[in-house]
Amino acid sequence: MPADDARTASHPISAAKAPPARFGKGFLFDAWYFAALSREVKTGKLVRYEILGEPVLVSRGKDGKVFAIRDVCPHRAAPLSAGKLKEEADGRSSVECPYHGWRFGSDGVCASIPSLTSEQSLEVSRIRVRRYPAAESQGMVFVWISGDPRFDGEPPQPPPSFPGVVGGDAKIVDSMIFETHMDHAVVGLMDPTHAPYVHEAWWARSSKRQSEKTKVFAPSPEGFVMRRHGRSKANRLYDILGGAPQIEITFRLPGYRWEHIMVGKRQVLALTCLTPLTETSTRISQLIWSDHPVMMLRALIAPFAREFLRQDGRMVNLQNEGLKYDPALIWIDDADTQAKWYQQLKREWTASRAEGRPFVNPVRETTLKWRS
Repeated sequence: MPADDARTASHPISAAKAPPARFGKGFLFDAWYFAALSREVKTGKLVRYEILGEPVLVSRGKDGKVFAIRDVCPHRAAPLSAGKLKEEADGRSSVECPYHGWRFGSDGVCASIPSLTSEQSLEVSRIRVRRYPAAESQGMVFVWISGDPRFDGEPPQPPPSFPGVVGGDAKIVDSMIFETHMDHAVVGLMDPTHAPYVHEAWWARSSKRQSEKTKVFAPSPEGFVMRRHGRSKANRLYDILGGAPQIEITFRLPGYRWEHIMVGKRQVLALTCLTPLTETSTRISQLIWSDHPVMMLRALIAPFAREFLRQDGRMVNLQNEGLKYDPALIWIDDADTQAKWYQQLKREWTASRAEGRPFVNPVRETTLKWRS
């Protein structure tokens, strides 16, 4: 059946301004998006990110707390990230614009305009740049993007947390920009039947060794989970873990997919974070934590994980050759059911926020079957 349309989620105040969007169009607002690892956000370092088409400055203040503000000075549009982190007389951190020295606190409020004379009575605190709520969780920095540009409160929920963040810092970290819309990136990564073709390799899968798969799925917070199951014999990467790995795979809006592997008491977490940059580009961040002894060989394992992601990236570029003609997409049961759930989840996210009610997960427990 054709791919369902989606709607752009937004804060209730701006819901009337959010037109319906087809699959592959628009953004999901009022959500936490992955920005960086905590260890990458250092005091005094101003870093510019683009998230949902917004220029976002992320930094850490003198008090050790992360903050995020719009990376455009309202005076002459210079990027604030090209400036410096300063400290005001009251001890609060501020960002100094590199053009004329205007300073803005971590709350986005203007703290100083150096060019003003003692006779000029401009109330500088009435000038501000947009503040984006930012928070840390499990060694990661998340930024909340509201559908209402005037939103200046705190998000109704904390940033996500994931099972299996063990063994200290992430052992393997990789990222890549897919030149495609967030929707296509999400559906591509959750697709259960592309692996024998896109990831065909001696150490992974083969299109010549396919078999029927039967998996049980259930709803989970703002997403769905593939119930814990034994390893696939077709994927030799699991061999290095030894024992009898048990795997659980979860997806959560707006774009988090993680594979939690248990081998006895040892754990491996492979987390994929999708952060839309623009309508046509999405940053894919892959993070792996583990307390398994195999991570002593991470220098040897990392190249395989890196190639796995780049295989997906090459397919995205190939897919773009067809997407430029804006074709209707045909999704089938059961192989594409997860993609359909993703669209249903997005619609419910939009509706619940527009109507000011709790999110109701549309996914129901079911068993899916496919060949791969």
